Amino acid sequence: MRKPFLLAASFAVLALLGGCASSLTGDTYSRDEARTVQTVRMGTIEALRPVKIEGTKTPIGAGAGAVIGGVAGSGVGGGRGSAVAAVIGAVAGGLLGAMTEEGLTRTQGVEITVREDDGSMRAYVQAVEENQIFRVGERVRIMTVNGTSRVTH
Repeated sequence: MRKPFLLAASFAVLALLGGCASSLTGDTYSRDEARTVQTVRMGTIEALRPVKIEGTKTPIGAGAGAVIGGVAGSGVGGGRGSAVAAVIGAVAGGLLGAMTEEGLTRTQGVEITVREDDGSMRAYVQAVEENQIFRVGERVRIMTVNGTSRVTH
């Protein structure tokens, strides 16, 4: 009886975490950024470096893990689970849920160092995109809206 519940709850947590992930790519705009005037600067790529962009850390992963862990812990002892086992399960589940959320939402990024046409040198970090391959020496546009910048071809 408990296994189907735990399985269903685990899938619900994964679906919830997937829906929380926001895009950090150069071709994705938030609703607030759409139809907003952007500043466009031009430059030349000086260097590229692979980076990791850490995942999100919201209370959702820890909370869902705590609930699942608490339910699983209370089932210890053939359904006569103790309060201690439920608390231990909740704490362990919360920690595991938080780590799972961060791991599932972590992404590969690229640090793009650009010498802009005004002579300034700036680095931008964004998620790697399959359709955007950057090369050193390439001319690029730097689009900035509401303090958020992205590099694009």
